[in-house]
Amino acid sequence: MPDSDAAISVAGLHKAFGSKVVLDGIDLHVPAGSIFSLLGSNGAGKTTTVQILSTLVPFDSGTINIAGHDLARDPNGVRRSIGVTGQFSAVDNMLTGEENLILMADLNRLSKRAGRQRAQQLLEQFDLVDAAKKLPAFYSGGMRRRLDLAMGLVGRPQIIFLDEPTTGLDPRSRRGMWETIRRLVTDDGVTVFLTTQYLEEADELADRIAVLDQGKLVAEGTADELKQLVAGGHIRLQFADQYRLDEAARCLPQGARDQEALALKVPTDGSVRALKSVLDRLEEQAIEVASVTVHTPDLDDVFLTLTSAAPAQKETLR
Repeated sequence: MPDSDAAISVAGLHKAFGSKVVLDGIDLHVPAGSIFSLLGSNGAGKTTTVQILSTLVPFDSGTINIAGHDLARDPNGVRRSIGVTGQFSAVDNMLTGEENLILMADLNRLSKRAGRQRAQQLLEQFDLVDAAKKLPAFYSGGMRRRLDLAMGLVGRPQIIFLDEPTTGLDPRSRRGMWETIRRLVTDDGVTVFLTTQYLEEADELADRIAVLDQGKLVAEGTADELKQLVAGGHIRLQFADQYRLDEAARCLPQGARDQEALALKVPTDGSVRALKSVLDRLEEQAIEVASVTVHTPDLDDVFLTLTSAAPAQKETLR
């Protein structure tokens, strides 16, 4: 039976292309009204997962339930419940922004009047009213992405799949898209399934994150939960001179010296209690600290620790 609170429920999903196993028995649970992010390097199986869940590619084995529909038994029910925005835009360059939306309305079998009303509503929602009569060739990258996303929402889907939606956007446009995605959940109650190579993007947006490596899920949880899986947190204490550094090293023998920077790195779990304990011990010995910084593991650390991606691939995830 499907989970009652899940928009997407997957168990034992397996997919191979010939002798190459792309997905090796993965399980997913995506709560309704949330943003779920699937992380992985190029070739990890992210896009294949989206293609299967959106009924574009058949799967070999496993069970998939989306919006209450068994994908194997009722793929049309799944299609009526979802929208998809892929890495490559579905925008027709020969049609204006408004015409692209009306075309999607026709494909969703809306009446002519309802289709025009829906197109106007989405143009307003995605701040594209001034560009409605223009061809997409005159759109910026961010505007084009917003139009692409709006097209996926014409049929009012319960779930939308966003496959690397901000690839190629500049930082300002990327952050604008993040805000748009957040509003889909908070204002419209849409469930978002997001694949991305940008770890900052997953950290900013996702309620839960799964890490996919060579077709297997190697971790899943909130961003904070994933960060706790990785060691490496430390408090960096910098001192004004060698004498104070030496005194601090005697007081905190677990610390690692950085002689050139006159600094000491003390392992920590990132808690306020741990920081206070370190500073209290230094104060008791009257050791003055010039500066204090706290480093806690981020999703880069999680990804690099848990996956087997090649170094060149890892660089694309920063």
